Amino acid sequence: MTSEGEEVHLVLDSLFIQESGEVYRNPTEVKMSQIVMPCHANHCGELSAGQLLKWMDSTACLSAERHAGCVCITASVDDIHFEHTIGVGKVVNIIAKVNRAFTSSMEVGILVTCEDLYTDRQWKVCHACGTFVARRTEAGKVQLKQVVPRTQMEQMEYSLAAERRRMRLIHAEIITDLLSSSTAQLGECQEYQNAVPAERTRVESVELVLPPHANHQVSTFGGQIMAWMENVATIAACRLCNAHPTLRTIDMFHFRGPSHIGDRLVLKAIVNNSFKHSMEVGVCAEAYKGGDPLRHINSAFMTFEVLDSDRKPRTLPRIRPEPVDGKRRYQEAIARKKIRLDRKYIISCKQTEVPLSVPWDPSNKIYLSYNNVSALKLMATRNNWVLTSEKNKVRLYTLEENQTLCFKVEMHVNVSAEQTFHLLSDLRRRKEWDRDHYEECELINQADEEDTLYRVTTPSVGKGAKGTDFILLASRRKPCDARDPYLIALRSVTLPTHPPTHDYTRGEVLCAGFSIWDDSSSTTKITYYNQATPGVLPYISTDIVGLSSSFSSTFSSCSRFLEANKDGPAAP
Repeated sequence: MTSEGEEVHLVLDSLFIQESGEVYRNPTEVKMSQIVMPCHANHCGELSAGQLLKWMDSTACLSAERHAGCVCITASVDDIHFEHTIGVGKVVNIIAKVNRAFTSSMEVGILVTCEDLYTDRQWKVCHACGTFVARRTEAGKVQLKQVVPRTQMEQMEYSLAAERRRMRLIHAEIITDLLSSSTAQLGECQEYQNAVPAERTRVESVELVLPPHANHQVSTFGGQIMAWMENVATIAACRLCNAHPTLRTIDMFHFRGPSHIGDRLVLKAIVNNSFKHSMEVGVCAEAYKGGDPLRHINSAFMTFEVLDSDRKPRTLPRIRPEPVDGKRRYQEAIARKKIRLDRKYIISCKQTEVPLSVPWDPSNKIYLSYNNVSALKLMATRNNWVLTSEKNKVRLYTLEENQTLCFKVEMHVNVSAEQTFHLLSDLRRRKEWDRDHYEECELINQADEEDTLYRVTTPSVGKGAKGTDFILLASRRKPCDARDPYLIALRSVTLPTHPPTHDYTRGEVLCAGFSIWDDSSSTTKITYYNQATPGVLPYISTDIVGLSSSFSSTFSSCSRFLEANKDGPAAP
């Protein structure tokens, strides 16, 4: 459980005192507080996860509609991890606000905390991001107004929303590719003694969509569908373990189509696989009306645990899959577990908890790329930089916190932002302007259009000393729209094909890169960031004067390099 002080910060992060003395509150923010009554709880006296999902969806939808000024529907929900259960008598506080608006869709951030009225304590239960789509009754295309971030936290969420949106758009393709590559390596299903037949856990239920289940446009609330899905998933999990399970995670899912008043919703669930302390339940929701064929509304994968009297996960019975489809689901559940762990390990933990160098392979490359870009965006939103020096129109800022030293270098060039991005993206050209730190640069692997792996070597810093080499992942991003910069993010990874050698000391880069803004038609603002643990990166030095001189010389050379190549081949 996080500390009370941290939770207060989470709850109040949307409030700050403006220069005028007034308290600013995000105009899209919506709050809901509910006392958990027995009618909301299961037989263990804990709030039903389905009921919580309904409250979360309602709060987020109201926030989206406040910003859009029209009816909104739930399009998707990112991964949700429930950190704690909530007992009867506790208060559930939900805060939702729009992080960013796109053309007709918007990302809404949701934070759920629990409050004990008798001890005045609060703690975090979960957070999530939902995507909502605006729907107007009159003809014409929806064009949402833009969100204007005011606080550092809002700026951070606004910036990260573009990267999360990119992940959502390619999510289905990513999962399909990863499942096909992972399941091919798994072989036959393992047989266990006393395994429970998967067929025993199968559940099917039907619900009639009535007016209380729908909004004023007669579309079924997304939260209501999620609650019904959670109900059948819980029954399936109970049939495996003969005990009451606790929902821990729901994987990212998309609503594939709408449901309306009068629809019959058919909900199906089955345990796909069970592991030592958890099980995955697959759930599907389909709708029909009259004699019409079934329409696929949604599919989701939910992970459950069974807790003992000490609130520790119990060992679960194993599952015996059905032939053909059952074995496919069994193997895919193993692959999804690995994907889930990779995603949690790389994305969900705090930046300070991510190890310096993470192994790179095709199964986690998309999450490493996300983490790489997100770390750079987070550093860019910090507002407590200290100007250390200014020389040759190059400004050096420093920031030291949590035993980590960060640098920021700013300069302007008379080169277009697109051409600057093109020239700086290829690390093989960096030695043309940064010979003090880049001796050689080898392209190891062009993973895709946006991610490239390099091996960089740097000169030795003393007589008889070894040079340093780095294995770097370079992730580049073009702007999502005019409010975003071009980005080139760098971080260390490990590759089995390129282990450390005796000739070089293996260096590590936690976070570095460029943010490139189009100031005008001819001027571009370049900001370079570097986050380092002292003693790890070649730029670290206790001599701040020498460090300032080094940065000034290096980036003055960078400016001359860009100016000399501004009329070179057009950026692809």
